[in-house]
Amino acid sequence: MSSPKHDIDAPAAGLATAADAASPASGRAPTIAGGALLAVAVILTALNLRPAVTSVAPLLGDMRTDLGVTATWAGLLTTLPALCFAAAGLAAPWLSSRIGLGRTVSAAMVALTVGLAVRVVDGAHLVIGATLVACAGIALVNVLIPVVIKGSFPTRVGLMTGIYTAALQGGGALGSAVTPGLEEPLGGWRSALAIWAVVAFVAFVVWVPAARRHRSAWTPVTMPRGQRRSLLRNPLAWTVTLFFGCQAFMAYIVMGWLPEVFIDNGVDKMDAGLLVGLTSLIGVPVALVIAPLAARRTSQSGAIAGLGVLGVAGAIGLMVAPAAHPVLWSVLIGAGMGAFAMALTVIALRARTPTDTAQLSGMAQGLGYLIAGTGPFLFGLLHDVSHGWTVPWLMFLAVYLVQIAAGVLAGRPRFV
Repeated sequence: MSSPKHDIDAPAAGLATAADAASPASGRAPTIAGGALLAVAVILTALNLRPAVTSVAPLLGDMRTDLGVTATWAGLLTTLPALCFAAAGLAAPWLSSRIGLGRTVSAAMVALTVGLAVRVVDGAHLVIGATLVACAGIALVNVLIPVVIKGSFPTRVGLMTGIYTAALQGGGALGSAVTPGLEEPLGGWRSALAIWAVVAFVAFVVWVPAARRHRSAWTPVTMPRGQRRSLLRNPLAWTVTLFFGCQAFMAYIVMGWLPEVFIDNGVDKMDAGLLVGLTSLIGVPVALVIAPLAARRTSQSGAIAGLGVLGVAGAIGLMVAPAAHPVLWSVLIGAGMGAFAMALTVIALRARTPTDTAQLSGMAQGLGYLIAGTGPFLFGLLHDVSHGWTVPWLMFLAVYLVQIAAGVLAGRPRFV
């Protein structure tokens, strides 16, 4: 590759050619590509992809008391999202190729809205079932939004991925920080969780007209049956998948268990929720600044390694003295979780076309979330067995080292 600019513009040029062929006005890029309405729809959609998970953790104790369920049920509830993300994520490219990218995301937002609204209506079994529905919707959107960005913002992949990730991280922060404060004024955990269904519905209302306007720009994303490419024998695809899976493994531990770690060490429940919200909020500047800058460079390995070092420092602090400097540890962990923005950027940059992006995104997120699904369970299991938090954090650190190594390799300028 001759220059950093070439790294970004090469896939963009391929997409422009395909889009022009599908456009009524051949010879020029479609004017609908990269519209403001779609950008707003992407941001609103991203805001809804974490509160379904992060809003639960601070209220988990009250939910267990009210529903009369065991710690095993709580562990299942915190593990379900990642496992569901894996199953639905693997299906996303197949589904979008049959009913269309826009319709798939629309259906996913309906599933998310219904799942969030229904899960607070009845008992423990309905909470589990409706969470599955909501997380299936989230999983489809997780995989397909990078494809939307590649298809409609081909020359601004790094910037739009950063904005999308920042909104996603901001939504996660709001979920953990705001929901505990809503519990008392709204009359309990059910109403506090149900409010997120309203936010999801608003995103759906904006998404539908935006998707209609951009349908032709996404036509090249679909691939005729029989020509679908498998990446299962591609070493780079597996490296990207391992990188994504390790960062998700640790992110779901942080979202699911960090409040409990703080509370167990004497931090107030409200403060614990705010601290976990801070870890997500720190990812916003990482996504808005570092990820776009890294995307403009030939290699993203240095940025990935730097964020990893900060995260390791935060994890060591949480293992040694969690209540000594909780704000500092949360900031460092949050900076390390900026690897999520880098993982999405790498997915877009390691593929030449939107079609390859869909395949790589489906593989990395589908299989990656299978890895992530074991995180909260193993962390809790090691806590129960060791009767403390040191052993779980040692496991966390070991996976962190694997993530840094895989990320450095995935950040090198190559294509699947």
